[in-house]
Amino acid sequence: MRSPSPSQDEDPFSPPQSELFAIARLTKTRGLRGEVVAHLLTDHPERFAKLHQVYVQRPDGELVVLQLERHWFHQGRIILKFVGYDTIEQAQQLVGGIVKIGREELVELGEDEYFHFQLIGCQVVTRSGTPIGTVTEIMETAGTPLLVVHDEHGGEHLIPFAKSICSDVDVQAKLIRIDPPEGLLEL
Repeated sequence: MRSPSPSQDEDPFSPPQSELFAIARLTKTRGLRGEVVAHLLTDHPERFAKLHQVYVQRPDGELVVLQLERHWFHQGRIILKFVGYDTIEQAQQLVGGIVKIGREELVELGEDEYFHFQLIGCQVVTRSGTPIGTVTEIMETAGTPLLVVHDEHGGEHLIPFAKSICSDVDVQAKLIRIDPPEGLLEL
């Protein structure tokens, strides 16, 4: 049974899903007062201090607008409390959901920093112009992230997203020029 809280009503003016960006995954309830534990999907957890309203895509796919009542960090995770979710039963409705924000809530990035969504879909070519493929995913590693690049023949290349290799990144033109070390493209 859903709580009839007005903060849950779908916003008829909400942006299309393509304009929303995931920042946390709701993993389980916590306590008896409607709190939810979330796994961070952002490198900027400080953003929660400025958020008042977020979008939550529930496990059933429904997108709802929720007011963030408070948040705090505990053992490497964030605990979220939403307005109108005051019991463990109400909070359970959100478990498995994804917390999203609109483009206007994105943090300012520094020079040579990019959001994953900006890199996905970029064409990758060598400095001499030889096409390599299209970025389909970013793999986070303990070190340098890897661009997962699929070529036109169904092959996959893992290219370290390091300045020494990815020498020219133009997200507006959706183009990344690389200077691969010998043997990288044969792996």
